[in-house]
Amino acid sequence: MPEERFQFLRFAAVGAAGFAADVLALYLALGAGLGVFAGRALSFLTAVWITWELNRRYTFRAAPASAPERRWWRYLLAMLGGGAVNYAVYSAAVLLLPAAPLAPLFSVAAGSAAGLACNYLSARLFVFRSGQKKVNR
Repeated sequence: MPEERFQFLRFAAVGAAGFAADVLALYLALGAGLGVFAGRALSFLTAVWITWELNRRYTFRAAPASAPERRWWRYLLAMLGGGAVNYAVYSAAVLLLPAAPLAPLFSVAAGSAAGLACNYLSARLFVFRSGQKKVNR
């Protein structure tokens, strides 16, 4: 049980890096003229790629021989479940918050928090269930 707790904490830390990439990509997309919804779709995919790279190396420590390209597609599919929750909460926040420069940031934060547990469970149980290495602490 303690390993699962450390694993979740690593997943959350990677999620923080993904959140930063997500917000940065969203604001770049907004600056390029995309709207808050199309920009968010692009920023979400950016965050998924960043978290994929970090989670497979640090959170779940998948063995290199575990066909990373195949796992990438499983990871993307798994993240779409949490991403649907994330995007729904983000969209509601965008529509409910007053228009302000930081509204997209707060909306991404709300969506990310809402999708966290779903994304962790799907990554742990669907993508990285085999090939996980025990870490001695």
